[in-house]
Amino acid sequence: MAETNQRHFSIQLYALLLGLVLMGAKFIAWWLTNSNAILTDALESIINVVAAAFGLYSLALAAKPRDRNHPYGHGKVEFLSAGFEGTLIFLAGLAIIGKAGYNLVYPQIIHDLDIGLLLAAGAGAINYGIGYFLEKRGKRHKSLILQASGKHLKSDAYSSAGLVIGLILVIATGITALDSLVALIFGGIIIWTGFRLVRQSVAGIMDEADYILIKELVDKLQQDRMDSWIDIHNFRVIKYGATLHIDCHMTVPWYYDIRQGHEEARKFEIIVKELCEAPVEFFIHLDPCEPPGNCRICSVEGCQKRKAPLEATVTWTLDNIMRDQKHDA
Repeated sequence: MAETNQRHFSIQLYALLLGLVLMGAKFIAWWLTNSNAILTDALESIINVVAAAFGLYSLALAAKPRDRNHPYGHGKVEFLSAGFEGTLIFLAGLAIIGKAGYNLVYPQIIHDLDIGLLLAAGAGAINYGIGYFLEKRGKRHKSLILQASGKHLKSDAYSSAGLVIGLILVIATGITALDSLVALIFGGIIIWTGFRLVRQSVAGIMDEADYILIKELVDKLQQDRMDSWIDIHNFRVIKYGATLHIDCHMTVPWYYDIRQGHEEARKFEIIVKELCEAPVEFFIHLDPCEPPGNCRICSVEGCQKRKAPLEATVTWTLDNIMRDQKHDA
């Protein structure tokens, strides 16, 4: 795990250094052209650099081991990092719209668009490649920081693509107002991207349920369930950065001793870990079965303590496994 964290840190550091280079290239392009659309791209690059720097710090903090003051670790800082980045993106979008709106009323002279076009297109292509890599790795390793950085860079690349199209139109038509109109459109896209990141970070801080992830886990448990797992309920998943904390209640035969009950919990953990590439921590509360009610849904063969025949096996679903209530036939 330490090696993975170090790898994430190195990748984010490279993204920060490259972001500084691309930011310089975009401001040079704006200085040469005086284009609002290119200024839009350059201003967002400032946000890229600041967000990448904060993400770098957050990765270092998230990798710290749990301590007395943080018994669940420091992973929650990933949500703060994503929220910070989303807020910066949102504010940048507002600034871009304000500048573009001003220049629609008070136009300015644009020049040397061919050079600016090449610089913007090159920077956009590089940003997309880095963003795609960061987002893919972030999803694979459940790192919200890398996912946020990747989405941000891809959004920046889309903005660059849009402004390239706008500048081509300006060159083709000679209508300089198109420059500001393109900036307005992509300023709105940037605002939406920032809002989504803030929304995602708030959801993480508030421990909002990730139904897609939970459904994947439930489907896996249903597929590989053991007969001795008479029931599973009150199933919950909490994210602390890249680490998942899973707790649930598992009903096992009442006559199992502590060793047998622990073995069933261990089997449960192995099955879940096969699905999750991220580190997982478990808290499994073992409940004894209660005859005859649980007997009606129990598939344990040859049980000498059975008080009622098996009537129906409960199929675990996203809805019924999360309830804080034992299942019955």
